[in-house]
Amino acid sequence: MEKIIKAAVKRGASDLHIKAGDVFRARVNGELVPLTKERLTPDQTRAIALKLIASEDVRRRIDQLQDYDCSWGMPGVGRFRVNILRQRSSFMVVMRVIPFAIPSLESLGAPDSILPLANTDHGLVLVAGAGGSGKSSTIAGLIDQINRNYHRHIVTIESPIEFLHRDLKSSVTQREVGIDTESVVKGLQAALRQDPDVIVISDLPDPETLDTAITAAETGLLVISSVPTPDVVTTLERVIAMIPADERDIGRVRLAEVLRGVVAQQLLPRADGQGRAPAFEVLVGTDEVRDILKTGAPEALLAVMEADKDDQGMQSFQQEIAELLTEGVIDAKTAEAAGVTAVPKRRPRRKPRTQTKRSSS
Repeated sequence: MEKIIKAAVKRGASDLHIKAGDVFRARVNGELVPLTKERLTPDQTRAIALKLIASEDVRRRIDQLQDYDCSWGMPGVGRFRVNILRQRSSFMVVMRVIPFAIPSLESLGAPDSILPLANTDHGLVLVAGAGGSGKSSTIAGLIDQINRNYHRHIVTIESPIEFLHRDLKSSVTQREVGIDTESVVKGLQAALRQDPDVIVISDLPDPETLDTAITAAETGLLVISSVPTPDVVTTLERVIAMIPADERDIGRVRLAEVLRGVVAQQLLPRADGQGRAPAFEVLVGTDEVRDILKTGAPEALLAVMEADKDDQGMQSFQQEIAELLTEGVIDAKTAEAAGVTAVPKRRPRRKPRTQTKRSSS
């Protein structure tokens, strides 16, 4: 198993699929490809699942598991976010590759407008994207930017822990849900008593967590969280919908006051076939954005991003993907599949951005 995993990582795999009745498969450049010819037996996949589970208590009750998340490391190769599930009464394991090295925002190809979101000392920053779009990498890049430049206490509540951060200028306390804390909301509530400057939450699963996150931002902390939504507008619609109906008016005002920015992203196949290129949509919490959130519909924010009257580095996916097409980073078929059929008007970039290969974490 370890030889196969090592070979897959060397090929640039982002995910590995291990399923009874099937061969080992890996997602390389966005496509799921076979790595072996021999099909795995149920006993083999069960043995692999046992090897990946660190908790003795969970190992003892493995046959009662239906869905289980954990992390696993392989020396010299990388760390993995692991999901163990049941299908057709047998085990399946899906492993997401997490590089040992902490990515910088620059290495991820992030636009310059994201950097101020890491440099702010309070408020709410949301990072959005579908599964496998690179949200974890971007959040790791934000943490690294803070860690290298500011004397702060960063508390993360993750499910599970992915990137491992060393203490640099900042002190980084990483807590894993199910091991170090009972739940996201319990960990978040506890973090408020742990003298934090920055709190990072892997998800906003319920209204209580959202309310606590907004409260933390209101008290002068920087709160960063991911949301599994495809774009900026959908993200804010989802967040507003989480606020109880009888509190929604005041909730919109509270959200508007603390929001510093929303970054949405996706990964697109490169025209040269060498991996995938990141595309970013960026909203910055300007006065105009706050007014819309307080009184109007979030869909009005798309026009604000594309106009960017205050020159804050905002951009829509339409603009970003059209620019990637113009630069030859992606081809017309990919742009059309992403919904771009015309090139929206946009100010030229202040400086060219180098496109690089990107992990899907």
